[in-house]
Amino acid sequence: MWSGQFAHLTQSWNNYKCLDANSTTWMDLLERNGYRTKMLGKLDYTSGSHSVSNRVEAWTRDVQFLLRQEGRPVSQLVGNMSTIRIMEIDWENTDKATQWIRQTAGLSNEPFALYLGLNLPHPYKTESLGPTAGGSTFRSSPYWLKKVSSELVSIPKWLPMAAMHPVDLYSTFTKNCSSEFTEEEIKHIRTFYYAMCAEADAMLGQVISALRETGLLDNTAVIFTADHGELAMEHRQFYKMSMFEGSSHVPLLIMGPGVKSGLQVHQLVSLVDLYPTVLEIAGVSAVGNLSGHSILPLISKSRNFSKNKHPEWVLSEYHGCNANASTYMLRVGHWKYIAYADGLSVPPQLFNVTADKDELHNLVLKFPDVQAQLDKLLRTIVDYPKVSSAVRLYNKKAFAAWRDSLGSNYTEVIANLRWHVDWQKDILANEKAIDTWLQGSSRTSNG
Repeated sequence: MWSGQFAHLTQSWNNYKCLDANSTTWMDLLERNGYRTKMLGKLDYTSGSHSVSNRVEAWTRDVQFLLRQEGRPVSQLVGNMSTIRIMEIDWENTDKATQWIRQTAGLSNEPFALYLGLNLPHPYKTESLGPTAGGSTFRSSPYWLKKVSSELVSIPKWLPMAAMHPVDLYSTFTKNCSSEFTEEEIKHIRTFYYAMCAEADAMLGQVISALRETGLLDNTAVIFTADHGELAMEHRQFYKMSMFEGSSHVPLLIMGPGVKSGLQVHQLVSLVDLYPTVLEIAGVSAVGNLSGHSILPLISKSRNFSKNKHPEWVLSEYHGCNANASTYMLRVGHWKYIAYADGLSVPPQLFNVTADKDELHNLVLKFPDVQAQLDKLLRTIVDYPKVSSAVRLYNKKAFAAWRDSLGSNYTEVIANLRWHVDWQKDILANEKAIDTWLQGSSRTSNG
């Protein structure tokens, strides 16, 4: 989203290795072209962010052990009917954003660009699991829960664990979702997630209200989107790190001058399309080669837009934690093709997302011609076996450098990451598994 390029081109392999600090973002270009800019909230697109646990889990995904890396997903009720501001940091940043609109953007004749990054609806950190814990708590109050029609909240269908794809099974286990869940637990998690979405929606409403009150709304483009979705117990998982629709299919709402009102676009688009779209809205020329295409031709009332037609496919790729193979998803029409690693060592998946909205029926053996056609197209976009090999090599080098940097503290540090509960069960075996992985060939193709 920030670079306009696919992850393999920027070598953004995980939440720790992201964009270089000197990368040119669309916000940089707007500022260079006379826009007054402001960025608030979550800004974790440059390298060095996120927890030590997160990066170590990504680096060690090829190690032959299986450790739970997250807390068990739970729901948590807080406050009462008057408790509105639950995610306090997001509300503080939303207040700062609306204040900036009123006191800076609204009092200036310069064009402006404001970015507000929210944590919601991410699950909250599970405090009871200690300082290294990840986020597995879906938290809300009666105020927001009342806005959810709980009778419409569905219980997702799950495959038996024995029938799960090996990468999905790894994800289910490392996300601590392999034990039993009651239907009540699942429904609560999903209901609380929707309540968290409602709270985030209210923050967007506050920003729009500020634009309206300052007379800026009719001359301002507003874009609402997310960098990932939330499985909320679909496919026996929560969180993201998956190519299933709940994780990879995100909202993209655009309003503004010249944009058709009430239009729902069925064309497949991608977050890499936001870079050229924002620049075209602003009348600013892009710099360098972009992976994305402006979606303005799809939504504009005018015909004075770029003639660069959007392709019929979109690509998504993932190389981080909670998935033990580099993953490449290609969407074309109603087909979703997912390839892994070198294309041979891990079986691919193929779904008809129109006929199989739950994505429970892998059709790769039933439609080999479709699989071959989509794999050929995918390889024209990215040489994914080569990229996967580069990621494996990076993981080993990065982990080895991190371990060396810790010296004698290594054993204690690695034992107390967020997988500490399972790590302590067999410390010597886990340390040996890492040593074996480091000493093995970098060309092994299981991830």
